Amino acid sequence: MSVLALDVGTTGVTALVVGEDGGVLRRGYQEFPQHFPQPGWVEHEPEEIWQAVLAAARAATAGSPSHGITCIGVTDQRETVVLWDRETLAAPRRAIVWQDRRTTALCERLKDAGHEPRVAELTGLRLDPYFTATKLLWLAEQDPAAWQGVLDGKTAVGTVDSYVVTRLTGGRRHVTDASNASRTLLFDLRTGAWSDELCELFGVPRSALPEVVPSYGEVGRTDPRAFLGLDVPVAGIAGDQQAALFGQGCYDPGRSKCTYGTGSFVLVNTGRVPVLSDRLLTTVAWMEPDGSLVYALEGAVFVTGAAVQWLRDGLQVIGSASEVEALARTVPDSDGVVFVPALTGLGAPHWDPDARGTLLGISRGTTRAHLARATLDAIAFQVRDVVDAMTAEAGLAVPALQVDGGASANDLLCQLQADQLGVPVQRPRVLETTALGAAFLAGLGTGVWSSPDELVDTWQLERRFQPAGGVRDDGSHARWSRAVERAKGWAP
Repeated sequence: MSVLALDVGTTGVTALVVGEDGGVLRRGYQEFPQHFPQPGWVEHEPEEIWQAVLAAARAATAGSPSHGITCIGVTDQRETVVLWDRETLAAPRRAIVWQDRRTTALCERLKDAGHEPRVAELTGLRLDPYFTATKLLWLAEQDPAAWQGVLDGKTAVGTVDSYVVTRLTGGRRHVTDASNASRTLLFDLRTGAWSDELCELFGVPRSALPEVVPSYGEVGRTDPRAFLGLDVPVAGIAGDQQAALFGQGCYDPGRSKCTYGTGSFVLVNTGRVPVLSDRLLTTVAWMEPDGSLVYALEGAVFVTGAAVQWLRDGLQVIGSASEVEALARTVPDSDGVVFVPALTGLGAPHWDPDARGTLLGISRGTTRAHLARATLDAIAFQVRDVVDAMTAEAGLAVPALQVDGGASANDLLCQLQADQLGVPVQRPRVLETTALGAAFLAGLGTGVWSSPDELVDTWQLERRFQPAGGVRDDGSHARWSRAVERAKGWAP
């Protein structure tokens, strides 16, 4: 038996075929285009996402349904909002991506009206353009033609997981799991259901939203006419960061991980009770089949891997993302150059949507190698800021940090991260733990694995990075903190 996991990320889709021993049997990957119609706006074409899903899955299964696939798990980029016609499944407009900043003014309007304390109390989140409901409010006000379909009941609303499951099932199922729902500003953390109060605040018809289902257990079957001839259950759904937490085996309170992707996300399992924080996010980690909730505390950094992509695509100082480590290693340090990659604002713990990318300390001796090193430094600094906030506000110690995601393959970055945190950084053999978590959820939901305890035994350490000298590098971090203050409030 094997499980097909679909990780529908921000820049591409990863498909993994995972065996019963937790090993990855086959892989597929397909990028899809990014659309930037205005500064601060980020959009995806839903059909391009779906075609990437098909291409990645086809590569992972070699175009044949005969690889013993027993079920499918789906994980996704979370807060991105998608609209689609319930009959044709065609999207009336592009999706608005989680990185998009166009709703900054709407968030300020809601804050000025005094809504943020109540929203935070119900959702564990804050009024920030990051989250889904502000995007829906923008659509209602700025794209009335598309929104009319929502009001008429002809157009469905969902996050990317909902859209992908709809396409997998040929339109038969409109669902989301609680981990994704908890990122929308429309979900009550304590009741585990959509909130009528929040739907009214953001003007979203509850009838347009997907059914909230547990994170594992069968929710529908694939339509073989729509998806590679396969007729198997869709049995696992989770937001990407919660899926990575699950894939890292963080099933007990206090276990934590950091995923380095387009952005970077630190999550710690807080158990059955939601822990509220001023600077971090409280979120659902997953919902059990009996409807009970497991919670997590999260720090979200918006731009980390995307900064390396910017070096490649924007500045063209590297030809591929994998070149950044070798280039950065040609210099001993950044020579005083500090890069604050606030390309779409700053997330936790600063929460400044008006911040913008900043380069400081440039001299005539600055080279592209110093810029590459400053970019890796910035990733480590941002994750340290989140972990420091987590330990200070929530009282949760992080004795070691488990890491995953594409950039965690970068040895220099992992060492810089250990140096900044002053604790070991542990890298597993399987770095694609987001997709792995989706596979584990689906397999639990269909009996491939009997319990989380069985899954823990599949986790294997590939390398442990110890902090140099056993202490934190506070000097370079102090200079970083000064640079962050200069990046804030740049684009009101």
